[in-house]
Amino acid sequence: MENEKRYKEFIELDKAASLGGGLSKIEKQHEAGKLTARERIDLLLDKGSFVEMDKFVVHRCTDFNMEKSKIAGDGVVSGHGKIDGRLVFVYAYDFTVLGGSLSASNANKILKVQSLALKNGAPVIALNDSGGARIQEGVESLTGYASIFYQNTLSSGVIPQISAILGPCAGGACYSPALTDFIFMVKEKSHMFVTGPDVVKAVTHEEVTKEDLGGAYTHTSQSGVAHFMNDTEEETLTSIRELLSFLPSNNMEDAPVRPCNDDIRREEESLQQVIPDDPNIPYDIKDIIEPVVDDHYFFEVMPSFAKNVVIGFARMGGRSVGIVANQPAYYAGVLDIDASDKAARFIRFCDCFNIPLITFEDVPGFLPGTNQEHNGIIRHGAKVVYAYAEATVPKITLITRKAYGGAYIVMSSKQTGADVNLAYPMAEIAVMGASGAVNILYRSENEEAKAEAVSEYTQKFANPYRAAELGYIDEIILPKQTRYKLIQALEMTQNKSVTHPPKKHGNMPL
Repeated sequence: MENEKRYKEFIELDKAASLGGGLSKIEKQHEAGKLTARERIDLLLDKGSFVEMDKFVVHRCTDFNMEKSKIAGDGVVSGHGKIDGRLVFVYAYDFTVLGGSLSASNANKILKVQSLALKNGAPVIALNDSGGARIQEGVESLTGYASIFYQNTLSSGVIPQISAILGPCAGGACYSPALTDFIFMVKEKSHMFVTGPDVVKAVTHEEVTKEDLGGAYTHTSQSGVAHFMNDTEEETLTSIRELLSFLPSNNMEDAPVRPCNDDIRREEESLQQVIPDDPNIPYDIKDIIEPVVDDHYFFEVMPSFAKNVVIGFARMGGRSVGIVANQPAYYAGVLDIDASDKAARFIRFCDCFNIPLITFEDVPGFLPGTNQEHNGIIRHGAKVVYAYAEATVPKITLITRKAYGGAYIVMSSKQTGADVNLAYPMAEIAVMGASGAVNILYRSENEEAKAEAVSEYTQKFANPYRAAELGYIDEIILPKQTRYKLIQALEMTQNKSVTHPPKKHGNMPL
């Protein structure tokens, strides 16, 4: 009978702990259009797979009468579960408990999950919805953040780390998501900023709403802090599951291989007409990417930021690949500061996690202008060439049209380490376009002589044959052959092995 009593007591305590801050706080969370921490975890993970840890942890603070407000779990729900049958670790701030604020106790819960994830080689997913550091604890809560950041850094490049911002995330709390690989935000519900609107107004006298300062649109289209914006929390959690399907669990594994029912030899006749006859007319690079990947499915990353470069994941023959592409439909596909940062970080992520890189190149150069030069386009552009040169995964490059000057070099050229370089027959590989070159070489000539020189330069350089003669292009292909040629190149490089000189780490231009 005594045991029965204990069982009953445990069930009641467990049930109370599952309610977090209580029914009234849960109702308030729902009224704000937000799910609770446990509801989010249930949607994210495979049904019934969540194992909660540290459910009865409480804070140790006695200042400001805090000993009177101890709630089991202390504002963080943490544990492990599965996504598509694969182990993942997760922690979710529970806004119903003291606004999801971070204490020394719940920071230790997060650290436990991060540490276990690292030991077991499994991804970590953080669901953020927090008022920040618990003010009543002072420096103790701040040191909690510091320890989390340190663990983020140890895990970087070893296990995938994903953050979802599902409510407020302010001050020092922002730096844990910023240290992770991908950040998801929800339209009009998520807000990230180091200093909020009130502080901004007090210090700089600017009046700004929290949406304009740090909303999902701001961070996915202007700052580049976040990678994905979804309309609802449900969509966000589904997108996280989708992203993980392209990724390995850790840096010692390959990404999952899916059965491929899409013929690897499939030719796509529509590709023959995608690129206009006039090299100055834009086209959408996704009209080339989507037809050649498995099932025409391309999972784009950062679609609203630096649109002159397109990045994302796809499958080729059932295997995950990372795609980097210039976008002629936006700024003619030039490289600028934001596009360089976007591409470089993605390249390095793929290299960390053994995901081959396919580059679709159509680049007329770097964006000119004082704004770009004064803000360091040289430094930012160098990130791209550094990332490509450093990457040891298979690297396949396809030049679809323009490949000019320094931009040609940095976009995974043969000399910067690409394994296979392909080109379409209309590819132009040169120092610059014909008109620009002639204006330099024949600046004192009359218009008729210049026109003749443009024709001669175009004939000589506006094609891939000179580069092919020199071995810089391995094969010239028809657009309709793209899918099979890329898959053949990926199969050939599948067992690639490269060893760099011993060093602690390089000094990438940041």
